[in-house]
This record gives sequence, C-alpha cells and structure tokens, in this order.
Amino acid sequence: MRHFGHISPAAREGLFFQEPCVFDADSPARVLAAALGATLYSPATRPHLADDVVKQAGRGVVSMVLCLEDSIDDAEVADGEANLVRQFADLADRATETPLLFIRVRAPEQITDLVSRLGSSVRLLSGFVLPKFTEERGVLFLEALASAEVTAGRRLFAMPVLESPELLHLETRAEVLRGIARTVNKYRERVLALRLGVTDFCSAYGLRRASDMTAYDVQIVSAVIGDVVNVLGRADGTGFTITGPVWEYFRLQERMFKPQLRRSPFAGRAEELRTALIEHDLDGLLREIELDRANGLLGKTCIHPSHVVPVHALSVVSHEEFSDAQDILRPGRGGGGVLRSAYTNKMNEVKPHRAWAERTVQRAEVFGVAKEDVGFVELLAAGLAE
Repeated sequence: MRHFGHISPAAREGLFFQEPCVFDADSPARVLAAALGATLYSPATRPHLADDVVKQAGRGVVSMVLCLEDSIDDAEVADGEANLVRQFADLADRATETPLLFIRVRAPEQITDLVSRLGSSVRLLSGFVLPKFTEERGVLFLEALASAEVTAGRRLFAMPVLESPELLHLETRAEVLRGIARTVNKYRERVLALRLGVTDFCSAYGLRRASDMTAYDVQIVSAVIGDVVNVLGRADGTGFTITGPVWEYFRLQERMFKPQLRRSPFAGRAEELRTALIEHDLDGLLREIELDRANGLLGKTCIHPSHVVPVHALSVVSHEEFSDAQDILRPGRGGGGVLRSAYTNKMNEVKPHRAWAERTVQRAEVFGVAKEDVGFVELLAAGLAE
C-alpha cells in the first residue's frame, strides 16, 4: 500500500516531486508509525465490516481501528467479538489488499482470546489499541500482547490511548506520565504509536468543543497535549509517534463537496475553497491538523471517511519544506552554521533545525513531496477523485 495509491500513477506523477513510498504490514516500525495517517475508526458490530474495510482501502485509507470499546454498547461486546471473527475470515478469503487493521479492546484477556479465535485470518491483524492506558493497566495489556504474538506467530503492535482522568488531573499528571513512560519504554518494540483520547479529557470536565474550535483552544486539553509531548514525544531518540486527537464534526453530503474541488483551474480560487470547507465543517479540522503538527503530533484519529483525505493532503511535505530539510541534512554540515533558505525567505540553522529536518524527511518518505507548484487544493482534489 501507499498514500495516494488509490489514484492513478499518472495523477501521482503530476502531483509529486517525490512520490510516497510503498509499505506493508511487515515494514519497519518507524515507517508504519509515520505512515498511519488518518486512522479511521469503525464499530466492530457493523454487519458488512469486511465490505467497509475494502471500500475504505479503495478510497485511500491505510489504517483502521475496529472498535469493541466506547463506540459500542456494553451489551454488544460479545456480538462484536463474534462479528470480528466472521469479518476477518471473510477478508482472508478475498484476494485484496487491506489497510493496517487494529482492534480496540476493553480488557487484556480479549487480546489473547481474539487472536486464538481469529485462527489463520490473524495474518491480517497488525495489533491492538489499548484504552485508558496507565502503568498499572498498561502492563497487563502489553503482557497479553506478548503472549498473543506467540499464538499468532507474527508481530503485533500496541497503540496505547492516553485518556485517563488521572492523566488529565494536575495533581496526578506527572506521576501518571512517568509511569506510562516506564511502561512503554519497557515494551518499546511493541508500541507503534501513542494516541490521545481528547474526548475523554473533555468529558472529565463536562466540556465539548464547537466545530469552530480546535483541541488547542480548550486550554485544559492543550496543557495535557503539551505535557504528553514533553515527556513522550522527544526528538532525542527516546520519543514515540503521538497521533492527533479525533475531530468530531462531519457532514453527510460528502459527494456534494467533490464537484467544487474538481472544477478547474484551481489557481486563484483559495477563497472559494475556504468557503466550501467552512460549509462542510472542515475548516476547523484543517486548522487542527496544522496545530497538531506544530505541537509535535503526526497522524490523526478519524471517525468519518470525509476526514481522511484532508489529513493526508496536509501531511504531504511541501517542496519548500523538503528543500530546507535537505539543505540542513546535507553531508558535511554536521558542524552547524546558518544557511539562507533556497526559497530566500528564512534562516536554516543547522544544529537547532536538524531534528525538524529529520522528521520532515521521514514524513516525506511515507507521504511524498509535492511539486513546487502543487498545494493543498490539488492534493485534496486528487485524493477525493474516484
């Protein structure tokens, strides 16, 4: 699979200075962590889940979470588990590519039980999402994952969700973060990425952000994100990929949006595009994606397919970013110094900007580098094309 792999090779050639790389479930963890992109959640109870997975893969989704936790009623868990087993078997019988598939469980024992029940179709499973992750709960989940790997005979990743009230509350946050850090460091080879449960954070205080507000406008949430990145997202080799929070708003008339983007030429139509985005409750999403990256996050939890392409379009590295990163990382410049950007609009300071450049090149590997005259509008329009 690859980002923008659902569009034609000719279309990709017209968009990319450097095309996104090809990867699969067996690729190195560093590649998969960066490539998660818009991780689409779906309730595990959906009766045609296998069809949904195939459909979303055809629309550019590269990672999905099939949820047995908050997205379904407590009384539906047993039916959801049975449905997952059936749907995985259905997918295994099809000669088709699937996204990276993860199951969000409620309890550690579900991990070993489901891996056993999936049988040979476990080859389609990339891992598990672990809810309300703390040191005490996390060790149990990760030990269950280690046991399940033996049964599965394949690598299985964990994606802990940081969403517990203890992490939010100021008086317990520091110790909870230290405990989480101890746990994920101990099982580092199994932890693909850390996810933020911002909806649960808001719930603890009876809050819900409006569609014109980002998670960073809610100060109590923004403070937690900053602390999580501070402890767990460092660029010194000790950090983990941390993904952006869910965006809750969407419009059902997604198809009405596509003609507005397909009309050409795109040049000079930025204000018209912005109006269309606002009308479809996507303007806030776009601002939040930009703030995610500014605050050290990569990828995003998504609950609606209409969010996927905007996340991926804004994840593509611009030609200017790539040019700056290459200049900073050029051999022989390890000693430092200051360079004028090739775009002659900024200073590139070799030592302070090196970690940024390394992350930018890693993102460029999986999401590609846009051509000099290609921007978000063209990438969004191409991603929405069928």
